[in-house]
Amino acid sequence: MDRTYKIYNLSTTIASMTEDVAYNLNKQISLALHFDERMKGKTEEEIRIVSEDYTVQFMKKLPEIREYLDTDIEALYVGDPAAESKDAIIIAYPGLFAISVQRYAHVLYQLGIPILPRVMTEIAHSKTGIDINPGATIGKYFFIDHGTGVVVGETTVIGENVKIYQGVTLGALSTRGGRGLIDKKRHPTIEDNVTIYSGASILGGDTVIGEGSVIGGNVFLTKSVPAGTKVHVANQELKFDGQAFPKNADEDDNQWFYII
Repeated sequence: MDRTYKIYNLSTTIASMTEDVAYNLNKQISLALHFDERMKGKTEEEIRIVSEDYTVQFMKKLPEIREYLDTDIEALYVGDPAAESKDAIIIAYPGLFAISVQRYAHVLYQLGIPILPRVMTEIAHSKTGIDINPGATIGKYFFIDHGTGVVVGETTVIGENVKIYQGVTLGALSTRGGRGLIDKKRHPTIEDNVTIYSGASILGGDTVIGEGSVIGGNVFLTKSVPAGTKVHVANQELKFDGQAFPKNADEDDNQWFYII
């Protein structure tokens, strides 16, 4: 429900909005805690007290979340020549929206709040087509360009200055173990300064993409690569009207390791 605030000055307005956010968040956490096994047998008053404590812990994390989001905006602005301004990124970029929601949800996930973090990221998923599990750990200066079809699994660890494009999957190698895989590292680790281009799939909890690597479009990886590696799919042969498309003599495959 939308609220209208009387603006006396910036300080009082922020205080009013903060109080409103805390009040409504506390209600949502309290509802979510009814699905928490740890709360079995607790009275409504006991749950309310626990909820208030979680709300305070979350609110104390807001400055840190803001710090991370500032770096995400900077990464998008510096890395995207189509970005008109930082304001345009904040208002219009689906990648930033999905990242922002995930960063808030991740704090609730770390606190052990059930359901609510996943509901938050699924709302972002439905709006943007970007599916980032609230459990994923993501460093500063995270850049998602275009974003549609991006999937980041629960136990993914992403370092700083990582850039990924549309259709990238950071997923599990297999989920045949079902519930037995709970609390196991199922998704890859992406180290600092890695770029992953469109359509790439990187799978498995033991898979580590070394610092400074570049993963080309449509690459399918289930094993680790050392720092500074460029991984790309060799150019496919194109045919036009049954004739092989000639390859230029000076064409260098190493220049074609990505697809955007």
